[in-house]
Amino acid sequence: MAGSGSTDEPVEPDGLSVDRNPVGGVTVVTVAGEVDHRTAGTLRRALMPADPGPAPRTVADLSGVGFMDSSGINVLIAAHQAHEAGGWLRLAGVRRPVLRTLEMVGLTGLLACYSSVRAALDA
Repeated sequence: MAGSGSTDEPVEPDGLSVDRNPVGGVTVVTVAGEVDHRTAGTLRRALMPADPGPAPRTVADLSGVGFMDSSGINVLIAAHQAHEAGGWLRLAGVRRPVLRTLEMVGLTGLLACYSSVRAALDA
């Protein structure tokens, strides 16, 4: 929403919602629902840096995500690459089923995972 400092994407018919909020120069993206081939585009739009400037920093709060398939994994990899120009993408509140998937494909070595948004912001 223009001027509100927040960009909300309403709950999609397939059940994914995202909310983008600036917090001290970091974009916090709160995601709720399931991430699969139908909802991956919504997640991709939310995680890509809005400002093409240097050093984008994003925390993805995945505490509301109970399922993520390979489409979501691909989005996380693309978002990580989009943040590489001196910035970072951190994951927060990753629930056990999603964390297992990230561990199985080796993403936990690439993307830092934190217990909470606050921990990710303070790191």
